[in-house]
Amino acid sequence: MSTSGKVLLGVLAGAAAVVITGILIAPTSGKDTRENISSKTDELLDNVKQILKTQKEKAESKVNETVKKATGNKQ
Repeated sequence: MSTSGKVLLGVLAGAAAVVITGILIAPTSGKDTRENISSKTDELLDNVKQILKTQKEKAESKVNETVKKATGNKQ
């Protein structure tokens, strides 16, 4: 895993820990707490999916660029 990948993973793990800790120590009922955790988890997963999609697109672009250079095609 690249350094930027490790940093991204660390940031996401830290963000998740902060959100969950904040929800668990908030003075709400168990039902509300579970709903909050579920909602925040869904938001976090959506953010991770978007980040992964962006990184995939960047990687694909770099691969295509490298292939074009390697084959001599400069389109």
